[in-house]
Amino acid sequence: MCGIVGIVSDSSVNQQVYDALALLQHRGQDSTGIATADGRSIHVKKAKGQVREAFRTRDMRALLGHLGLGHVRYATRGEAENELEAQPFYVNAPYGIVLVHNGNLTNSRELERELATVDHRHVNSGSDTEMLVNVLGSELQTLVATGALDADRVFTAVRRVHERIQGSYGVIALIAGYGMLAFRDPFGIRPLVLGSRRSTKGRTEWMVASESVALTGSGFTLERDVRPGEAIFIAPDGELITEMTHDSPVLMPCSFEYVYLARPDSVMNGINVYESRLRMGERLADTIAQYTPAGNIDVVMPIPDSSRPAAMEVARRLGIEYREGFYKNRYVGRTFIMPGQAARKKSVKQKLNALESEFRGKNVLVVDDSIVRGTTSREIVEMMRSVGTNSVTFTSAAPPVRYPHVYGINMPSRAELIASGRTIPQVNEALGSDFLVYQEVEDLQRAILDGSSIEGLDLSCFTGEYVTGGVTDEYLEWVERTQLS
Repeated sequence: MCGIVGIVSDSSVNQQVYDALALLQHRGQDSTGIATADGRSIHVKKAKGQVREAFRTRDMRALLGHLGLGHVRYATRGEAENELEAQPFYVNAPYGIVLVHNGNLTNSRELERELATVDHRHVNSGSDTEMLVNVLGSELQTLVATGALDADRVFTAVRRVHERIQGSYGVIALIAGYGMLAFRDPFGIRPLVLGSRRSTKGRTEWMVASESVALTGSGFTLERDVRPGEAIFIAPDGELITEMTHDSPVLMPCSFEYVYLARPDSVMNGINVYESRLRMGERLADTIAQYTPAGNIDVVMPIPDSSRPAAMEVARRLGIEYREGFYKNRYVGRTFIMPGQAARKKSVKQKLNALESEFRGKNVLVVDDSIVRGTTSREIVEMMRSVGTNSVTFTSAAPPVRYPHVYGINMPSRAELIASGRTIPQVNEALGSDFLVYQEVEDLQRAILDGSSIEGLDLSCFTGEYVTGGVTDEYLEWVERTQLS
């Protein structure tokens, strides 16, 4: 899970990309980067940390041009602390290409061998994004050997990229002197949206981004989602050309975007994230009523912030008072996406504080968006006990996370997933709660897709069924050995 944005503007683009990345900061806090194109010159600045601490005035002055892209990183491959693995990545042939990527390639081992032995390209990091930009560069290099670059050749190159790479990917790239390219994997696992606005000169400006909030917060109108398997090419003058570059795309977006990752004010794949979380609460309430003792709950409370809509609906549907007893330090990042278990555990108490008067002597039903490693959940239960809570009913708006997520969310190891290999009563015991209720898989799918024409979701971390295929036990074992979280 990363945040990406690309803009083709009528004016200087550096501040526009910066502002859009700030709106996507919830998608990654390890590092950030911006690249701009000024004619045939490409300018790049990237650094560790969040957007507002990474760029200085001198950096912005050097980012010249009317085309730009940016990235906020949440590490799923490579090392979070390695600045060399910050995006965007650049290759100088052909023309000069700079690229950002949200997702995870599941055939990176094969790509690394191919790039070395077939394409004769050197990869200098463990990042699959560096592999991706080299695959794209290699395919473009082959095509322009027989003629000048145009949209048709760009789309042919993307079609060949689809044939070579597997996994999830939303991609934005600048090709020096030619324009901006964006494309999405044929399952549409990771999100990518397109927006437009009229410039003061009367021309159309374009933005492509991970979430609609980056568009609307920047004055762009959401036009539509980039379709799975679709490529979009935008020339410096704003001319937009699109083409389907995959023969059999099928939309299977990641369910975890709606559970946790996306901002609630975003719309993705035509689905309002906030409304989907309300529906999760409605369905969770029915399951709670089925499995917990009647009359044994005094108040319903959310773990701020992403579980708040679900908690409100749980309280409304069960007819129980809704209260907020946890207060959040907004200057601490999202604990789920912090690198390293020690950092996550330390940050829980820095991030949340329990107001004793809301808990003492009460039977509290707490709603979280999900329970992944259990680190945060255990700390929250202990916190509630320490301020005198009578009993804790812990509930999750998502089903048990039992399997690794290989499509761009940092859950690589079954050993660190608290529900992997455990029954729900065993997870309850591990958390220290009195009762534990999870959302059913079918209910989660219905809550997200209600009113949508989308036929399915990627639910792999809940079901172990990987929509792209090719995710074998041997691959999962390799991921567990080589990727840290």
